[in-house]
Amino acid sequence: MARVCQVTGKKPITGNKVSHSNIKTKRRFLPNLQTKRYFLAEEDKWVTIKLSSEAIRTINKNGLYSVVKELRAEGQKI
Repeated sequence: MARVCQVTGKKPITGNKVSHSNIKTKRRFLPNLQTKRYFLAEEDKWVTIKLSSEAIRTINKNGLYSVVKELRAEGQKI
């Protein structure tokens, strides 16, 4: 799987690594991704999702079922 959050869509971005002598070389900034298992009580099953830390907070705020419903409306298989 790619390093992309399934909820927020966050993915790696590029930038510069700057040395002490101010030499710039390209590098990647990776999102803080976690693989989480949630129990979806409405469907009585476990769901595994790859999430960023921001998406975990979104699930805590809005509820798992509403987030999963949005993802399915977008066409993702969960």
